[in-house]
Amino acid sequence: MTTAQLAPTPTRRSMLRMFAGMPLLPLTSSFALSACGGGGDATVTAVNFVGMPAPNLSNAAAMATTTVGSSLVVSYSDGSTITYKLSYAQLFMTGNTVPAVGGGNVVAGGYFDINGNPIIDRSVPGKERQFYSDCPDGMSLLAPLAGADAAKLGAKGNVLFAVVQFEYTSRDLAQASQYGRLPSPIAVLTLDQDPATGRLTLLRYYNVPTKPAYGLWITCGASLSPWNTHLSSEEYEPDAFVAAAGKDDRFNSFIANLYGDANATKDPARANPYLYGHMPEVTVKADGTGTLKKHFCLGRISHELVHVCPDQRTVLMGDDATNGGAFMFIADKAADLSAGTLYVAKWNQTSGVGPGAATLSWIKLGRATSAEIEALAKSLKPTDIMDVATADPKDASYTRIRYSGKDNWVRLKPGMEKAAAFLETHRYAALVGGSLGFTKWEGTTVNAKDKIAYIAMSYIQTSMIDGTTDVKVQGPKAGATYAMNLRGGQKDLSGAAIDSEWVPVDMAAPAALVGQDLASADALGNLASADKIANPDNLKFSEKMRTLFIGEDSGMHVNNFLWAYNVDTKQLSRVLSTPSGAESTGLQGVDDANGWTYILSNFQHPGDWETPLHDKVKATLDPLVRANYKDRFGASVGYITAEPTGIRLSKS
Repeated sequence: MTTAQLAPTPTRRSMLRMFAGMPLLPLTSSFALSACGGGGDATVTAVNFVGMPAPNLSNAAAMATTTVGSSLVVSYSDGSTITYKLSYAQLFMTGNTVPAVGGGNVVAGGYFDINGNPIIDRSVPGKERQFYSDCPDGMSLLAPLAGADAAKLGAKGNVLFAVVQFEYTSRDLAQASQYGRLPSPIAVLTLDQDPATGRLTLLRYYNVPTKPAYGLWITCGASLSPWNTHLSSEEYEPDAFVAAAGKDDRFNSFIANLYGDANATKDPARANPYLYGHMPEVTVKADGTGTLKKHFCLGRISHELVHVCPDQRTVLMGDDATNGGAFMFIADKAADLSAGTLYVAKWNQTSGVGPGAATLSWIKLGRATSAEIEALAKSLKPTDIMDVATADPKDASYTRIRYSGKDNWVRLKPGMEKAAAFLETHRYAALVGGSLGFTKWEGTTVNAKDKIAYIAMSYIQTSMIDGTTDVKVQGPKAGATYAMNLRGGQKDLSGAAIDSEWVPVDMAAPAALVGQDLASADALGNLASADKIANPDNLKFSEKMRTLFIGEDSGMHVNNFLWAYNVDTKQLSRVLSTPSGAESTGLQGVDDANGWTYILSNFQHPGDWETPLHDKVKATLDPLVRANYKDRFGASVGYITAEPTGIRLSKS
């Protein structure tokens, strides 16, 4: 893999410029602040978020849009502080026409087939238009790229690039669900960064061609690699035994739309489920374009997002599934995901109270290159790899496992261990003794200083509480964020050394990060306490701010929230509220981009009303959401901004 070239680290500013309306968080590692009060230079020592109350119907407009009522207190080494008022800045709304790389315009979040042709929504005669997404999800703001020419790109300030992916679109114009039926688009954004204020402006939009990756399937969370590429995802991998038999209507629609040809579903080379459920990677070029490759050797699972540890080899992965697992990949070479070893964890439960706790041991599933698994994916049918029955075959050569909330009986074909490990990963991992009992393991991020990984278990239900696997805990349904200590010197269950210093060895949830189910809905309709995180999803950790950011995807909160958790003070603060019915997505904490700190935040599917959750608010909020977001077809891509509320105040 070619590593994206990084520009030399910029010189840090010598002082904080106190402009009115300063829109970003000026929190790099070595600020000298002698011009701002206090004697001599002072450096940032701590940052703390001051939370906002949850919006309610006394201000219905605040419930129907992205609302930020929080603030940030920055403490300095001379004992002084500055308080910043936070707000939200939108880069674009999906469905808007924006300038394209190479000239002309393009629909933001628009859908294209594998040959780059727009996919048209023809569901309402006379109103035909290009499909566009209401579900922006994973997003990465890259470190500055060497060779980016500001003049050629039309930038007045610094050039930055971001990548944003679009998970799905909720519905067509006739209101029929389109979930998973269209190939996911992914785009490179060329941004103009004002060097005086840090403000970002969209200059150009580039839809990344997906043909080299056979198209993209349900791209959800994402992360920035240590080598400055965008690591995407493909979640809810299609069951190959169902899809290959032509019985998966969603997959058939996806293939027909991807190729612009209804007959593609009858072509095994194109309608191949083994090409989906992998880990795509986008490399951005200095001209604002990008290239895409798909890595086939990280396991075919419900990839939510991955996090690459500081060794640039160890990859911790989310698996957003019922009967999901804890998976780890260790690459052969740093900054190269084209080959490596895949592991699944064994949950050794030490407590079943609440969200539970366990030590973790690891089972090696196999080692492979991406190229060899891609070749196997193209040459093998599901029945070449294993036999699968959904009713007890009364045959002792089969083993009963749990798969997607149901019993399966599986029998591996001779010599098919590698194919099964990387193409039937869920079934094979369960067959060899991995703990496939988790529900909706979503975001994963790492606190490198303390060697702690954080993972979001969005819902603790079904397979985690029903006793059908070795994971048997109590809940809550509102989920929890777990912490995992990372250690070196570990061995797998066969006794072989694991070649990493970043292996998770245990798993437990900090008390502040456990949701709280309500016995009955509150006055607004919330089914979980609004003052605690419910159904965590996106997770990102800021090393400089010592803060874990947690975005919700909750069917238990009327509005979903973005939270900040200071890992030193243990303070949990509500930072942002998304429009009612929307999910918090696109989260990234960027510690330093040309001397500015950013918190990226998107949302998806505003006004996605659920019963009974939204019954008390829908009548009031639905017209407001429709007015704000293109009749619920649009959603925002943006970031949190800040401005000082006063001059630095000394504690002395």
